Amino acid sequence: MSTVSFLTPPPGLAPNVEFELTPVPGATGLLTLTTAGDDGLRLFLIDADTHLPRYAPVLSAEQGNRLGLVDASDAEVFVVANPAGEITTVNLMAPVIVHRRSGAALQVILENQDWPLQHPLGEPVSTR
Repeated sequence: MSTVSFLTPPPGLAPNVEFELTPVPGATGLLTLTTAGDDGLRLFLIDADTHLPRYAPVLSAEQGNRLGLVDASDAEVFVVANPAGEITTVNLMAPVIVHRRSGAALQVILENQDWPLQHPLGEPVSTR
């Protein structure tokens, strides 16, 4: 488990900025993002490196600077999973980026990129 601090509250979770990022036991690359408080807000995140190896989002200079990223290896990339219905989808247009050392996080909207909002998990990702 690690603590992450969002620089801006994630959409729909304001005013929360402090979260716990916890691996789900027995499910490699699946994590829960829960509010540090008692309000019980939780999202499921997928580690993009583990499950979406061809996913290569490009952050704007401003997004990278806000997070303090000097190199791409400073960033951990997660996507929000929606386990509704028979098919779990992931949002590739708005990844959650976490600085590996500081724990600073942002959910970013990728600019000028054609990633889907609802990509079926398990289907290949085409490179952009």
